[in-house]
Amino acid sequence: MANTAHLVRRQSSRDLKPQKSVDKLEMKEMRGKLMAESRKRDLSVNYGATNAAFDDSSPGAKHLRPGGNKGPGGGLSSSSSTAADGGTTPPAASAAAIAGSKLGSNEGKGIFKPEAGEDERENWDSKLTFLLATVGYAVGLGNVWRFPYLAQKNGGGAFLIPYFVMLAIEGIPIFYLELAIGQRLRKGAIGVWNQVSPYLAGIGVSSAVVSFNVALYYNTIIAWCLFYFVQSFQSELPWSKCPNTYFPNGSYAAEPECTQSSPTQYFWYRETLMISKDINSPEVFNWKIALALVIAWILVYMCMIKGIASSGKVVYVTATFPYIVLIIFFFRGITLPGMSDGLKHLFTPKWHTLTDPVVWLEAGTQIFFSLGLAFGGLIAFSSYNPVNNNCYRDAIMVSLTNCFTSMFAGIVVFSIIGFKATMVYEHCLSERNDALIEIFGSPNKIPSHIPATGALIHFGDTNHSLTNMFMPELPECDLQKELDNSASGTGLAFIIFTEAINQFPGAQFWSVLFFLMLFTLGIDSQFGTLEGVVTSIVDMKLFPNLRKEILTGSICLVCCLISMAFAHGAGSYVFVLFDNFSGNFPLLIIAFFECIGVSYVYGIKRFADDIELMTGSRPGLYWLICWKYLSPLAMLSILVASFIEIAVDGSGYQAWVPSRGATERHEWPTWALFLIAILILTSILWIPAVAICRYLNILIIDDNEKAWFPSADLKEFHGIVPHEVTVAESLLFCIRPDGSEGLCCPTGGPSEEDEEDVDIT
Repeated sequence: MANTAHLVRRQSSRDLKPQKSVDKLEMKEMRGKLMAESRKRDLSVNYGATNAAFDDSSPGAKHLRPGGNKGPGGGLSSSSSTAADGGTTPPAASAAAIAGSKLGSNEGKGIFKPEAGEDERENWDSKLTFLLATVGYAVGLGNVWRFPYLAQKNGGGAFLIPYFVMLAIEGIPIFYLELAIGQRLRKGAIGVWNQVSPYLAGIGVSSAVVSFNVALYYNTIIAWCLFYFVQSFQSELPWSKCPNTYFPNGSYAAEPECTQSSPTQYFWYRETLMISKDINSPEVFNWKIALALVIAWILVYMCMIKGIASSGKVVYVTATFPYIVLIIFFFRGITLPGMSDGLKHLFTPKWHTLTDPVVWLEAGTQIFFSLGLAFGGLIAFSSYNPVNNNCYRDAIMVSLTNCFTSMFAGIVVFSIIGFKATMVYEHCLSERNDALIEIFGSPNKIPSHIPATGALIHFGDTNHSLTNMFMPELPECDLQKELDNSASGTGLAFIIFTEAINQFPGAQFWSVLFFLMLFTLGIDSQFGTLEGVVTSIVDMKLFPNLRKEILTGSICLVCCLISMAFAHGAGSYVFVLFDNFSGNFPLLIIAFFECIGVSYVYGIKRFADDIELMTGSRPGLYWLICWKYLSPLAMLSILVASFIEIAVDGSGYQAWVPSRGATERHEWPTWALFLIAILILTSILWIPAVAICRYLNILIIDDNEKAWFPSADLKEFHGIVPHEVTVAESLLFCIRPDGSEGLCCPTGGPSEEDEEDVDIT
């Protein structure tokens, strides 16, 4: 085992020889948020930044006034000594800088400017742009329509315990890992894992395939939101009441399918989806949704025509607008009657649920997918950060923002669901009271104990005659039942929430706001997901001479054509199939191998050393334990539990039954099971396939250039001294005093190349 991993490690080191950088070809899409740097610029320009908003973020760094020109260690330097032609710093200044750095002090630090050459890679134009892009990518539709449902279903306030536990041992550690490895190796997902080891390059390819599959169906949600958004401008919302059916004699009646269900359900299933009876019966082609899909893909292409360049300004809208709308809905929701009932239903803890393993499974799954882990988007985003960016702070900030957004969205959603349930409950009580008055004649004649349905009751009138009748069935009014009648996903957005909006004065305004919010939530997540596909194609150099605009347009066109599979009567069932299987299992497997690759191939100590060089502080023991043991164990547990759940309960979908105005469960047909197997296997088989091809000397990924990383300059800048292996590290990770890692982590120590700066000038 040790020899095999050592071979993998050394093979990786031999292959990483400087060639023409694939980074010159990959991800040029960042030009709007990112600005190209000139290799021959004056070093007085801030390193790793294109404006002053993204200066060094290392601890204790002090920004200099425009007139003050200091070297990396804080010593003064002349313009001639720091010229781009490779001049050296005067001895006195160098001595002062080195003395300061050896003391490990952050006092007097200037802006980081490496002497080992300049990074050719593009950089974010500001820290704010990066944070907004990352928050927009991570915060998506699941925060609004998935978390609130899971919380009320799995114990209310008690659900927050497994939720934050899984956030601590799985969510933040992997988020931190992806930001750090991308910033350190400065490539997209395929390039990063190929540099960790050529045998692991399949991890990046798998991420790209999953991103492609998810982008296909995710844009269908955006198309549905666009359709509802346009419909919201009518003088009367089309889902506010049942439509009429007209007969040849001129009479009419309410549509039976609508009266059996509700106006919002009828509009969703019949008018929007034009749904068929099952997945085997596509029936009519849904031209309305097909047109919405075409428009959605055109919008995505327009925003990505030059990559993230054209969405640089868009992200300021798409990442912030959902929060503005949520705040507006929050203040509207807390003023509605029934708000308190909804919030009590959401947060009242049911402690017995903590013993149910399904609750922990759903908490871990929600954390994993709401953060957008293993898609490759986070690695790509972080690869454009300055080499000394504080990725630890970014990981904590974005992860907590994501989770508290989920909680805030839960408060907003259930304050409005509480209002809807109260309105339905009061309307039911009114109908029940009217029925009793009709039966007994007046309110004061209604008995305190209502006879059971079907019971024989006797009435006496003023003429002393006796009337007998059977007690009719009365409406059943139960507020708790109405509160429980919530849903997740499309059911919450397009049925439950729209029904609540119907009760608002000025419902059209609130409907426009709500679906515009869903659109912006979805489209910036779509940017990050599709970015993983484009980046991977560039990484693999499949079309090296193809212009970026044409490549992006071709991908969007292919996706648009394939997504027509969702634009027919059975399209929503195909959507459910993709939603359940295209991402869930493959992403868990990919993230599991990411942890294995960093902890057992790259080396946990080496990774910690890199983070210390970049941020100036070493990751604590907790993070190392998570990366090596807790996070892989958590993902493996979720994966196994998910397979067991499917084996026990089976897998199927909810089909619409028009005659009953309700859904019923159907099992997947054989061809659908075959499609599920294809979706999963085509995503994860790249991991062993690339490793086998590498073992057979078959080259699939041609990216062998070592990443630019000025380790010596970073050591001097942060004042880092060699790390002494602690007793805890030796016991927990089998790290030897010389830095090599033993039996429980069979990797070699840092290679000689890691100790050298790669000068690309």
